[in-house]
Amino acid sequence: MKLIKNMIIIKSNFLLMMILLKSFSIYSQGRNSVWLMGYQSKVRMSFTGTSYNISSETRTIPFLDTQGNISDENGNVLMSSNGIFIADAFGDTMQNGSGLNPNQFTTDNKDFGLPISYGNIILPMPGDTNKYVLFHQTLDYSTGDSPDIFYSIADLSLNGGLGQVISKNSVALNGSFGGGITACKHGNGRDWWVIAISIDGDLIHEFLLTPDSIIYTGVQNLQLQPEYGWAGQPVFSPDGEKFAFRNGYLSGMNWNLFINLFSFDRCSGIFNLDTVINYSDNTIGYGTMYSPNSKYLYFSTSSHVYQVNTDTSDIGASFQTVATNDTFLSAPPVFYTNFHLMYLAANGKIYLSSTSSVLHLHEMNYPDSSGVVCDVQLHNISTIHFFIGVPNHPNYYLGAKTGSSCDTLTSVNEIEHDFRFKIFPNPVTDRNLKIVYLLPQNKKGMFEIFDINGRKVFSYSLPQWSTLQYIIIPRLANGVYNCVITSAGERVSKKLLVFNE
Repeated sequence: MKLIKNMIIIKSNFLLMMILLKSFSIYSQGRNSVWLMGYQSKVRMSFTGTSYNISSETRTIPFLDTQGNISDENGNVLMSSNGIFIADAFGDTMQNGSGLNPNQFTTDNKDFGLPISYGNIILPMPGDTNKYVLFHQTLDYSTGDSPDIFYSIADLSLNGGLGQVISKNSVALNGSFGGGITACKHGNGRDWWVIAISIDGDLIHEFLLTPDSIIYTGVQNLQLQPEYGWAGQPVFSPDGEKFAFRNGYLSGMNWNLFINLFSFDRCSGIFNLDTVINYSDNTIGYGTMYSPNSKYLYFSTSSHVYQVNTDTSDIGASFQTVATNDTFLSAPPVFYTNFHLMYLAANGKIYLSSTSSVLHLHEMNYPDSSGVVCDVQLHNISTIHFFIGVPNHPNYYLGAKTGSSCDTLTSVNEIEHDFRFKIFPNPVTDRNLKIVYLLPQNKKGMFEIFDINGRKVFSYSLPQWSTLQYIIIPRLANGVYNCVITSAGERVSKKLLVFNE
């Protein structure tokens, strides 16, 4: 009887602890939480702080390589664009949203979307919560370049909340550009730097998006040898301090390929060349992405995924291969799942698409780790439907560059959020804990665990710019513990149940 009574007490306590933890919820990570796939049948990949969900859906807008989309803070898609038209929250044409990028190349791709990596990007209008700016481009058949950088503006307060395009195909700049547009928050934490690269890969053109204007701030010579190339996926690091893009040229039957790494001043908009790496392996490549902590840069050819440590004094010496294509066939149809574009998702992992329309996706589980420990899992995710492109999401949550000469806007407050703090698994049974969070202004933080008496039993320093950590906690007695993150004078807590099996 005593044994049965003890078992009843244990089960009752366990149920009580589960009730205490019922307030835990898994929700999307905000503006960058959705990947829209497919140009015939359609699928959506939605990211939470710990995982993802793939589901089929009905929408009008198809996607090849070009995909701009943006969600609200709860992960609900607000608008998207494939370079052909702008879609509303339901994936249908937004009012006045048709007729983007007018030319023959656009017309010929109207059924699938534009095949330009990072061919557009959607940014919130500084100082106006209803308006969003789409920067976009197309190609010219006669020259092979992008002759214009366009912008269009949508007001989502119109048409019953579904939005209306109030300005379309305005020319930000005429020129000769490679494919690919990207953006980074200005050091004041409000405005946006928007950049496009010349078709030869030797010039960067910069625009500044402010509350009342789009300003062309000029061109910078990158001091690179001009090569007829492309931007591919031009990317800023999550902390906004680094930048990288690709270019190359075909010599005979061989590709000469280069990755160009820069430091970036978010106040002045000036780029400084750090190094150029020749990574030619006779297969072409486009994918480029920084790790969540901004330390590692990844780039790929169709055959290999490479990593460099951008925090070392000799970046080139850290160059190493972290994955090799195994010629797996994704069927039907029969296409290789090689490496194409990269996407740093809201769950802190990097995903890689393939050059052909396949059903599978590669997943990098630990991009903040050195070498093969980053753990590239080849073609381990089935996406149900065919796809190629990835979303173009800048770091929407990057704040002001604290203490800098441009951190002068007193009206720009700290990002209002609850740290987006989540713990997984909960209850924890084997000491292995995954925590997801977003620190204020991306400053350093501290993670601590307290028992029911308020005694601290564990602490762990959270690195700046990281949003995901895998932690092994001490062996603790069964019970409910209080997990706390503190950063920049702010504090958030979650209950954790320890239940040793």
